[in-house]
Amino acid sequence: MGLFNKNTKTLDSFQNAVETRRTIYSLEKEISISDKEVESIIEHAIKHVPSSFNSQSTRIVLLLNDKHDAFWDITKNELKKVMGDDRDFQPTSDKIDNFKHAYGTILYFEDTEVVEGLQQQMPSYAENFAIWSNQTNAMHQFAVWTALSTEGIGASLQHYNPLVDEATQEAFDIPKTWKLIAQMPFGNIREAAGEKEFQDVNARFLVRK
Repeated sequence: MGLFNKNTKTLDSFQNAVETRRTIYSLEKEISISDKEVESIIEHAIKHVPSSFNSQSTRIVLLLNDKHDAFWDITKNELKKVMGDDRDFQPTSDKIDNFKHAYGTILYFEDTEVVEGLQQQMPSYAENFAIWSNQTNAMHQFAVWTALSTEGIGASLQHYNPLVDEATQEAFDIPKTWKLIAQMPFGNIREAAGEKEFQDVNARFLVRK
């Protein structure tokens, strides 16, 4: 009975963590835990999140302090090249400044060298490895995001790739084989997320016995 109760509590704790993780756009330039604890959260995900054929293809870069600021400056500059620096650019500029106001940014990559190596080893699965690679990366994103949420830290997931890829690789000495997948600004929550609407679960989940 004791073991059953313990497992029930563990499940409740896990499901509560999944439930309370939300997309938070309004973040503080501070966090309630140390940088080392953030590193430990990411290291745990890198070590334990599964990957197809145990490929371990996901790569993560943690940007803090001026490196975090620099990434969002790069993003704004690259967007400006495409959109132009006129009045219409102001909403985009404000949006980027809001991400810059976060404490740090986590960059998620996939190592294309690993993926291509598997494609060569198992050509019959070649088309699937890119799909499985993205699935692996998404699991890392979710694991880190949820773990940060349990510490009261908010985050959102952004996708300014491939526009910022080349400049990011140059600015932070990122290997050329690493393909940028997503960017996650994080920080203490300045403004909580609104009420979430849910579609009917019965329309999305089937049971066949």
